[in-house]
Amino acid sequence: MEDAEHEAASVDVPDELPEATVAGEAGFPAPTEGGQCSHCGGALNGAPNGGVEPTYVYALGRVKPRFPSLSLEKEFAQATARTDTADQTDQMALSRVLNDPANRYIVREMCWVLSVAEIETYLLRPAYPEDLSRLTQAVRPSTTCSDLDLVVGMRGPVAPPDLCGGLSLPIVAFTQLYSFDVASLVQEVAAAGQTEGGRNVASSADELLCRILELADNAGATDEHRALNYLAVRYPDIYHKTAELHGQECSLAGVEVVPSRLSGARNIVTVVFAYRNRRTDVEQKWSCRVDVTEQFPFLVTKLREYYDR
Repeated sequence: MEDAEHEAASVDVPDELPEATVAGEAGFPAPTEGGQCSHCGGALNGAPNGGVEPTYVYALGRVKPRFPSLSLEKEFAQATARTDTADQTDQMALSRVLNDPANRYIVREMCWVLSVAEIETYLLRPAYPEDLSRLTQAVRPSTTCSDLDLVVGMRGPVAPPDLCGGLSLPIVAFTQLYSFDVASLVQEVAAAGQTEGGRNVASSADELLCRILELADNAGATDEHRALNYLAVRYPDIYHKTAELHGQECSLAGVEVVPSRLSGARNIVTVVFAYRNRRTDVEQKWSCRVDVTEQFPFLVTKLREYYDR
């Protein structure tokens, strides 16, 4: 039976991702008093004024700037012409221009899009106006296919067509944005790389992270996906356990998220990792519980063996 212990476990989870960059300041108006978007008139925070429960987002994807109009694109080209970009790639030049304080007026007018699995999913804006410059830090001087951005915030209304050149996506007012690459995360998880018995934690971590990112429709807005994304970047034990079971000739058979029986005043889910022995076909499961009641998920119980009821 699933253990009924509900005391929060003390876990040694890193406060920041490897080489994390906090990002903010989007090119959208700040909310006015009462949590309303001054441009689109919708309730951004799902506050009582909006009459709906808030929808929290904990999403992994890629942040990219977009020009909402031809005139802004031409203005950006003029700003680039005024900048020394000799021997720089297009990406380097883009990063330099956007991170130049003299071009802050351009940054304010730009759209910022979070793409999940190469699909444009959210328009981003900072929950606090002073975080605008942090968004530009997500524009790296050089990029790889393994670059990721973690966005934590609150989903609001769908943007009107005139806000971002006809791109109508839900607006997310973010409070945290970390930029990192998968290799750095895997290296941080693996620590020394090889563990006792020759197990390669780095390879196991990379494979499990890819499985989580490839889950269908993981836009980081449901309780299940928020819990999974939280564990992927904040709880290294799931990677170490996967490496341990790989060493025992087990394959990762599946990942499932189910409501916990401990849910009451708090919204708690149980994340179950199933492993199947390659020789005997015997399956074993391990699980941990995550509280997803509010904007920031947190671990309730550590990873332990799980038995179906």
